[in-house]
Amino acid sequence: MGQKVHPVSYRLPVTFDWRGKWFAEKKEYINLLHEDLKVRDFVKAKLSQAAVPKIVIERAANRLRITVHTARPGIVIGRKGAEIDKLKEELHTMTGGKEIYVDIIEIKQPETDPQLISENVALQLERRISFRRAMKKAVQTALDMGAAGIKIRCAGRLGGGEIARTEWYRQGTVPLQTLRADIEYGFAEALCTYGKIGVKCWIYKGPKEKTEPRRVETPSAAPMNAEPAPAR
Repeated sequence: MGQKVHPVSYRLPVTFDWRGKWFAEKKEYINLLHEDLKVRDFVKAKLSQAAVPKIVIERAANRLRITVHTARPGIVIGRKGAEIDKLKEELHTMTGGKEIYVDIIEIKQPETDPQLISENVALQLERRISFRRAMKKAVQTALDMGAAGIKIRCAGRLGGGEIARTEWYRQGTVPLQTLRADIEYGFAEALCTYGKIGVKCWIYKGPKEKTEPRRVETPSAAPMNAEPAPAR
């Protein structure tokens, strides 16, 4: 049987970047990993009304830099920065007194963010809205906002049926096997009375521009084509 690779890990070196940027030895790695998961869950729950699709964590010594991508930065910051200061204090206590920095990045087009689309469709399913209606509306909105292609997939007891099934909609181009394609992925779960329904979304935004690797030249290094010094 065919196996499915995770869309994020498949594209990590090419179009995706790591959401945890730090290094640790074996003994400390698992503790920091669990701390990352705890921080992400806390921030996601705390900012549940702020439309947060992605949280990036960077570590250096005893410092944490948390970058929050949000469609509603005003809710995260609060009046005169009160909410973000409160968030820093709570994270400072949770991490055992580590120095916390929080950066906010605004998402310009939340209608084309696959994570926000998945969460929005899942929220509509929890409100007993028809899954076909929710999926079609999300597809049309993303295409109207400039997406080159979109695919949405719902799986579970759709409509309260006795047997779980899968249904999906796709419009435009979604080249899942092309690594240079700029494809983003999102996933959410709808907690319905008859069970969980999983929602997956893929958005294609066009080909990824190829970037040349940056070369770093050290002043002490001699050029490659330099002539050797004459023997004495």
